Amino acid sequence: MHKLPKKKLPDAPGVYFFTKGRSILYIGKATSLRDRVRSYFAKDLLEIRSALIVRMVSEASGIRVEKTDSVLEALILEAALIKRHQPHYNTKEKSDTSFNYAVLTGEEFPRLFMVRERELMTRQNEFKAVYGPFPNGTQLREALKLIRRIFPYRGENDAPLPNQKRRASRLYEEIGLAPNMERTDAKVYAKTVRQLMLFFEGKKKELLKIISRDMKAYAKVKQFEQASEMKRRVYALQHIQDIALLKSESRIKNHESRIEAYDVAHIQEKNRVGVMTVVEGEEINRREYRMFKIQGTYGAGDTNALREVLERRFGHPEWPMPRLLVVDGSTAHIRVAEKVLKELGYKIPVVAVTKNERHKAERVVGDKTLVAEHERGILLANHEAHRFAIAFHRKRRSRTTYFA
Repeated sequence: MHKLPKKKLPDAPGVYFFTKGRSILYIGKATSLRDRVRSYFAKDLLEIRSALIVRMVSEASGIRVEKTDSVLEALILEAALIKRHQPHYNTKEKSDTSFNYAVLTGEEFPRLFMVRERELMTRQNEFKAVYGPFPNGTQLREALKLIRRIFPYRGENDAPLPNQKRRASRLYEEIGLAPNMERTDAKVYAKTVRQLMLFFEGKKKELLKIISRDMKAYAKVKQFEQASEMKRRVYALQHIQDIALLKSESRIKNHESRIEAYDVAHIQEKNRVGVMTVVEGEEINRREYRMFKIQGTYGAGDTNALREVLERRFGHPEWPMPRLLVVDGSTAHIRVAEKVLKELGYKIPVVAVTKNERHKAERVVGDKTLVAEHERGILLANHEAHRFAIAFHRKRRSRTTYFA
């Protein structure tokens, strides 16, 4: 296995396969195939990846890659390949209800939007096509925005008929991201939908041929507006601007600076809640914040609540792994966190922020080198966790009081 990282890999976007003999163990996508595959052989792999992925790497006997012209195409190809091959470690990495899908409705003017697995199972009859699974919901949302710029489609909240209210869709129509339902012919829109489907199926070459053929056909009958639109689509497909996806991909692979902080809040054990906040590169990342209603799995007390929150958080190995955990409290809280991590097979350092009587940070308990290196991020994450926990607790308490 130690020979695998020596394989020559391109510094280009694409999809990679970890294999064992003829079996595919895992499929992933990358902005740079070279950098992403190399990251699986870092000395601190167990600290930045789940124990499941570490086990996958140890089992693998080979690596294959497939280049794409853009990160967007790598994202689409990854989902199609996961669906086709059902690799063992992709399906084990997430619970079945955590995957995301792009769905196309079966209406006369179909809509395209994202659903989660649990919603898909209850609405399958509504859809003419389902694409996925996509491991990362944030990236799928960004991808749908990019795809909409190439193929103006109707979104989830767009009205199905011209005479219905279209407040949401009117803006998209005006900026060219949705078809004008008062002017669009069903046959013309059907062509756009067919192009969308080919794109999600990864058939870019076939798609470009079809659009180029349509462009010439429109020009021949002097439908210059439609011909111009087809020319625009060809150019957009050949020059996909996926900067947003590049940034998203960078956030996912850059675990080195990710700090997660945890806090719990309650009044006399009532309406107990826990939260997780995230700081990356000494900047807060609110998109990654999480809230937990304490179920009382281990009984009362802050340390028991912390244990429950951590077990539930690390029940999501698809979330990026932190390089450092921050708990609010003392060495007792550190011990609880370290015990949970050890039981789950993670080697992630933990520090605690102790407070004075005014609940102001007084000192940070833990590895002195780590504290010195990340003190600003630690204190920022801890402050955010306290603020977020109090806000969440107040919200729950007000609802309880209102409905009492």
